[in-house]
Amino acid sequence: MPPAETPSVLVLPSPFFSDSDTIRLLEPADCDTRAVLGQVVSGAYDKPFVIDDGSTRSLHFSLSLIQSTMSLKDPFALELDYTQAMMSFLLFLPKPRHMLMLGLGGGSLAKFCYRHVGSARITVVEIDPRVIAFRDEFELPPDDARLQVREGDGADAVIESAGWDERPDVIMMDAFDRHGLSGSVSSSHFYQTVHDALAGRGLMVANLAGERADREAHLDMIAGVFDDRVLSISLPDGNDIVLAIRAPGFAPRWREIGNQAKALRQRTGLDFPRFAERLERSRRLRYV
Repeated sequence: MPPAETPSVLVLPSPFFSDSDTIRLLEPADCDTRAVLGQVVSGAYDKPFVIDDGSTRSLHFSLSLIQSTMSLKDPFALELDYTQAMMSFLLFLPKPRHMLMLGLGGGSLAKFCYRHVGSARITVVEIDPRVIAFRDEFELPPDDARLQVREGDGADAVIESAGWDERPDVIMMDAFDRHGLSGSVSSSHFYQTVHDALAGRGLMVANLAGERADREAHLDMIAGVFDDRVLSISLPDGNDIVLAIRAPGFAPRWREIGNQAKALRQRTGLDFPRFAERLERSRRLRYV
């Protein structure tokens, strides 16, 4: 069977900001642009789209939900707080060998890891081919020996990864769509498959967003599966970043982690000392 044709990206003047801003849509050039833009404005448009305001380029599932943002001046930077906080896994596993990412979005995390985590091969699984179709708009490097982007369901990919010759030692989950956290990753069974797929020293890092009750339900499921070897950072924007560690003997040495945090800040520019402080507080007060 021949590969599916990549949808074309249509660039139009944005209906929201100045005339120099653009909106990018997966639509044919001869579509009824007035009708399409009307659907975007009303919220009826059911495909991802990209808004470019001249300084940033953002992937949207709706006008109210920004999934990913890229600085046009520094395309490999992490612009959103939650993506920066997800990198806190490096405090516990500074040189991962194989990372499995569930959800591509605008590719911010994949690009950052590609540049700053040179020890790792990165496999990204994204269920929506329309999201993958925007990868060039977000300057994601082409697939190579270190980076592979695949279309597929994240839950199925986790099960498959348990049989890889080199199982993932990091599973990074940012699997949201316009309705919130994907249903295929919303069960204790799913988190058990993550636990079982991880290499012995491995960990999961997950972005949980949405209603507080939903986030708390996921935290409870994760804590149950990982026997409470869980750390979390609650962000002002309503996201919880959760780290879950497979190794039964997990006992973080916070002074050493603090030194590691300073070195990581020097290398990447991210505020790892702040992440370390908040994760230690999470562990001490047992937020989960």
